[in-house]
Amino acid sequence: QVQLVESGGGSVQPGGSLRLSCAASGSIFSINAMGWYRQAPGKQRELVAAITSGGRPNYADSVWGRFVISGDIAKKSVYLQMNSLKPEDTAVYYCNVRFDRFSRDYWGQGTQVTVSS
Repeated sequence: QVQLVESGGGSVQPGGSLRLSCAASGSIFSINAMGWYRQAPGKQRELVAAITSGGRPNYADSVWGRFVISGDIAKKSVYLQMNSLKPEDTAVYYCNVRFDRFSRDYWGQGTQVTVSS
């Protein structure tokens, strides 16, 4: 059984930093990418950042230059360093693993990030 365990969420003031971690357990074959999505109240879930099996990172325009994704696909772990946080970054952040030729997804349970003064 596959599980994605996230940690590192919390509350921070604008301009602060947080680091999210995600570790997947269980057998997952043909991982295409691992990454982070977020969903704010009343909004659709959106991609924040992802890293492909080839090591190429992708970022949403809204976080470019502020967030850094890293990870080890072989070890099924991914991290998100979030700097210069803004109130609009407030959301539940979900770890994602996309795998196989059908691009199926596994999701973590989500971790809350709140940016407020």
